[in-house]
Amino acid sequence: MTLSSFTQDIKNTIVSAIKGTDDIASALRGAVKNQVVGSLKDAGDITSATLDTVGDVVSGAILGAKDVGLSAIDAAKDSVSSAVLGVSEVEGDVMTASEKAVTGAIKAAAEVGEDAGQVAVAAVEGAIEGAGKLGKNTNDVARITAVGAVKTATEVGEETGRTVREALLSATSLPHDVIKSALKG
Repeated sequence: MTLSSFTQDIKNTIVSAIKGTDDIASALRGAVKNQVVGSLKDAGDITSATLDTVGDVVSGAILGAKDVGLSAIDAAKDSVSSAVLGVSEVEGDVMTASEKAVTGAIKAAAEVGEDAGQVAVAAVEGAIEGAGKLGKNTNDVARITAVGAVKTATEVGEETGRTVREALLSATSLPHDVIKSALKG
């Protein structure tokens, strides 16, 4: 799966923002939120199509974080949560953004050969965390992002799809009944 030139540009920006900082995770969170806010403000009208940018930012952030020594799993949770908070700041649709952010995390995991299952769990956790801070229904976010994660992973490959499904279903950090209901069938 080849990532866009925009995603590569985001990666380079993220690396510049976090390289050499004492607290890489905090720098990553700030850089992701700033990139999301800036990109969406530049786009003007925030639609589902412009929210695709959120996935690109998360992908670029994970790729950049990996380049400076942060694991894709750790970067996924922080990046997704920060992206969701950034979308809220510009009054975008948090539910759609959550799904797009998780999708971006899965694409980045596939790009760098990381465990897509663990990245999916961390990304869904991040979406739930971000949406929860905004007072959104976290069960709805869990449902939407889990389905999006499995769909994107299956597009990468059937085995990747199975890995993500199994990881989400077995994750003790996620609302098991909600995930199980969302992924049935």
